[in-house]
Amino acid sequence: MPEDEKTTRSGSQAEEAKGSRKPARGKTAKAGAGAKKGQASKPAATKAKSGSAKPAAKASEKAPSKPVAKDAAKPKAAPKRKPAAEKATPAPIVVRASARYVRTAPRKARLVADQVRGLHIDKARALLQFSPRSAARDIAKLLDSAAANAENNHELIADDMRIKEINVDEGPTLRRWRPRALGRATRINKRTSHISVALTPEE
Repeated sequence: MPEDEKTTRSGSQAEEAKGSRKPARGKTAKAGAGAKKGQASKPAATKAKSGSAKPAAKASEKAPSKPVAKDAAKPKAAPKRKPAAEKATPAPIVVRASARYVRTAPRKARLVADQVRGLHIDKARALLQFSPRSAARDIAKLLDSAAANAENNHELIADDMRIKEINVDEGPTLRRWRPRALGRATRINKRTSHISVALTPEE
């Protein structure tokens, strides 16, 4: 083939190749532009959304919330009623008598006092009358004194009383001395007692 034909053919082929490449470039350019437009449209939408959300938030912040009254929220409790005053029962009458500085040891007197504690006055008198202990005489005298106080001071019947309390406390001790062998002396303790009795009417 002649060289002129080769050059013309090669030139035409190059032009065709250029022409075929141009539309491809146009398509890619259009696609790139479309992509750029899509990207640009997304931020605009987000901006529009964010812009619409901000005024709503500001409106909620500006709107003052009404304070709720604490008393209105809590239910009111019913007023407590005071209990009716109970009828006061009259206290039982107690008649007392005491004997001080009784010349007997407290230990011996307590043995007798424990026997008559809580008994009716008639039973206590009978027990003391036949008791062999010397402290029984002193306690019997004290019991008669308490019965006389009930009749004279409180206008009660002595035969209807009972022994509510009887206590024996220790009194002062008298010290005496006894001579012993070789010029020595030994001490003798003479103890005393305080006895108290409380009588109450038999129910």
